[in-house]
Amino acid sequence: MSRRSNGLIGVWVEAQRQQQRQREEQQRAQLRHQRDLERQQRARERELARAHRERQAAYRLQRETDARKRTAELEAQVAALEGLLAAGCRAPAFTIARLTRPEQVEPFDPGPLAHPVPLPDPAAYQPRGGGWTARRAQQEARARYEQDWHAAQAAEAQRQQQLAAHRRQYDAWAGAQLAEIRGHNAGVAELAAALRARDPGAVVQFFSAALYSATAWPEGLELPLRLSAAYDAAARQLVVDWELPRYGIVPAARSVRYLPGSDQDKETARPVTQRRALYRDVLAQCLLLVLHRLFAADDAYGLLDSVALNGFVDDHDPATGRRTETVVATVLAERAVFRELHLAQVNAVECLTGALRGQLPARPDQLTAVRPGRRPDEVGEDVVSHGGHGAEEGAEKGAEEPDLFQMDPLAFESLVAELFRAMGMRAVTTQRSRDGGVDVNAVDPAPIRGGTLVVQVKRYRNTVPPSAVRDLYGTVQDAGANKGVLVTTSRFGPGSHTFAKGKPLELVSGTELVDLLHRHGLRGRLGDGTGGPSPAAAPAAAGAVPRRGAARRAGNDAADPADHNVLGMSWAGGVALDVCALVCQGQRVLSDDHFVFFNNPSTPEGAVSSVPEPAAPDRAAMRVAFAALPARADRLVLVAAVDPEAGPQADLSGFTAAGIRLLDSSGTELDRLAVADGRPGETALVLGSFRRRAGGDWHFVGGGKGYPGPSGLESLVQEYGIDVA
Repeated sequence: MSRRSNGLIGVWVEAQRQQQRQREEQQRAQLRHQRDLERQQRARERELARAHRERQAAYRLQRETDARKRTAELEAQVAALEGLLAAGCRAPAFTIARLTRPEQVEPFDPGPLAHPVPLPDPAAYQPRGGGWTARRAQQEARARYEQDWHAAQAAEAQRQQQLAAHRRQYDAWAGAQLAEIRGHNAGVAELAAALRARDPGAVVQFFSAALYSATAWPEGLELPLRLSAAYDAAARQLVVDWELPRYGIVPAARSVRYLPGSDQDKETARPVTQRRALYRDVLAQCLLLVLHRLFAADDAYGLLDSVALNGFVDDHDPATGRRTETVVATVLAERAVFRELHLAQVNAVECLTGALRGQLPARPDQLTAVRPGRRPDEVGEDVVSHGGHGAEEGAEKGAEEPDLFQMDPLAFESLVAELFRAMGMRAVTTQRSRDGGVDVNAVDPAPIRGGTLVVQVKRYRNTVPPSAVRDLYGTVQDAGANKGVLVTTSRFGPGSHTFAKGKPLELVSGTELVDLLHRHGLRGRLGDGTGGPSPAAAPAAAGAVPRRGAARRAGNDAADPADHNVLGMSWAGGVALDVCALVCQGQRVLSDDHFVFFNNPSTPEGAVSSVPEPAAPDRAAMRVAFAALPARADRLVLVAAVDPEAGPQADLSGFTAAGIRLLDSSGTELDRLAVADGRPGETALVLGSFRRRAGGDWHFVGGGKGYPGPSGLESLVQEYGIDVA
C-alpha cells in the first residue's frame, strides 16, 4: 500500500514539473515575442526618423535651390540690362524689304479626293455552289458584281464632282490670296516711294516701325512704350519723344538666401548707389540704342542728318505725388558724329553726355528734369504718336466716343495698334490701309505663350467672309509668325470659326473689340454706341442678319415685301429635295402653321415663305423678313428632305457641295453659307438655324443632324413639337 502511494505521488510530481516547464516556456516565448515587437518598433521609429531627416534635407535642398535660382534670375536680369546696348548693336538693321511677302500660296491638296474609287475585281466574284445550281450561282455572282460596279462608278462620279468643286474653290482662294499679296507688296512699294519723296508721314511711320520691331529689349523692360515723332524734311531731322522705363526696371534685391531656422527666404538688398548707377546707365543705353536703330534703318534712304531725341519717364512726381511726364534726358545726335562711335565698347553714360553732348541728370531716379531740345510739336502739324494715356486722359478731355465705322482707316489701324500696346505688346502699324494687308505687326513678350503676331484690320459692316480668315492663315505661314489676329468692326460666321479652330488664329469681333478698348482705357463705339452697327449700316451677311425696321415691333405688323432676305439653296447630285423652315422658340415650333413646307408655303404673318421659282443657280429658296418674325421667335430652322414623290427610294447620299446664298431684297448676294453633305440612308437633314441674339441680330449656326428611313422628315418635325399622327 505504501509503495503504490509513492508511485502515484511520483506521477503527480512529474506532471506538475511538466506543467511548470510548459508555463516557463510560454513565458519565455512571450518575452521573446515582446522583445521582437520592441525591436520592430524601434526599427520603424529609426526608419521614420531617417525618412523625416531625408525629407527635411530634400525640402531644405529644394528651398536652397529655389533661392539660388532666384538669385541667378536677378543676376541674369542685371546682366541683360548691362548688355542692352551691345545686344542691340548685334541685331540686324530694320529694312523695308522685311515687309515684302513672297508670292507663294499653299499648293492644292485634294486629300482623299485625289484617290479614285477602285472598281471591283471580277475574280473576287466567283460563283458559289456546283452541279445543277452552278448556273444560278453564276447569275448571282454576276448580279453582285454589276451592283458593286455601278455603285463604284457612282461613287467615282461623285468623287470627281467633289474634286472639281474643291479645285474651283482652291483656284478662287489662291487667286484672291495672290492678289492680296501683290496688293500688299504694292503698298510696300508705295511706302518706299513715299520715303524716297521724303513724305513726313511715311518717314515717321517707317522709323516708328524700326523702333518697335527691335527684339533686343530685355523681357523686364516693358516695351513698346510711347513715342511721338515728327520729320523736318528741310533740315533732314527726325524729332522724337521716347518713353523710358521707370526706376523699378532695376531689381531692388541683389540675392536671395534660404534661412532654415525660420523657414523663410531672405533677400539681400542691392546697394542704393549701385541701383541708381545701373538705372542711369540703362537710360543712356536706351537712348543710344534708339539712335542706333534709327540711323541703321536709314542707310538705304539717307533721310536723316540728325536726330533730336528726348527721353521722358511717366511716373508719380515724388514732390506732389501726381502722375507726370518728366523729360530726364535729351540729345541732338549728328549722323556724322554718331557713325564714328563704336557702341559695343562705349560706356553708355559717358558716350551720351560726353561724345554726343547730351543731358542726363545724376539722379534720374528722382525724376530730375532736364530742359528738352526740340520737341515734335515744334516741327509742324505732322506729328505721329503711338501709345496713349488711357481712360483718365480721355475722361479729362471729355472727348466723345469715336464711331469706329466713321473713323479714318489710318486712325483705326493706329487705334488697334495702340490697343495691342496697352495689352503689353510691342505693336506698330506697317503701312497705309489696304484691304487684306498686314496692318499691324506685334510682338507679345510673355514667355511660353508669346511671340510674333500679324494683325489684319477689317473695318466692315457685313460679316467677314471665311476667305479673309484663310488669307490670314496664309499670311501667318508666309511670315513665320506665332499667331494671326483678325480684328473687325463686324462679326464672323460659323465658317470662319470652323476654319480657325485648331489653328494659331484669333478672331476679334466688333463687340469684343469695343469691350477690349474700354477695358484698356481706350475709346470707341460701333455706330449708335450699343455695340452694333449704326441704323444706316448696310445689311449684314450670312453669319448675322441685322435688325431692320427699328420703329416697328417684329410680329405686330405684316412683313414689308421690300424689306426681306432670300435664302437660296443649291446642291450637286440629282436628288430632288424639299427645303422647309420652322419658326421656333428654342426647340419648339411656334405652331403647326409656322412649319413652312410644300403644303404650307407661308407662315401666318408672312415673315417666311417659299419661293416657287428661284433664280439660278438656286434649286430652292425661302423668303424671310427677319424683322417681321414674331417677337417670341428666337430660331429659324432650315431643313432639307427627300421629295417622296420624285424619288420614293432616294436618300441624301447625292446631296453634296451644298450651300446657302443670302441675298438682299434686290437679289444682290451678300454671303454664302456652307452646309453639311447628306449621308446614305438619310432622308431628312437639318441644314442649320438662324438664331436671334440679345441685341436683335440673327446669327447662323450650322446643322448636320440627319434622320434615316422613309419617315425621316416626320421624325425631324416631331422633335420640334409637330404632331404628325
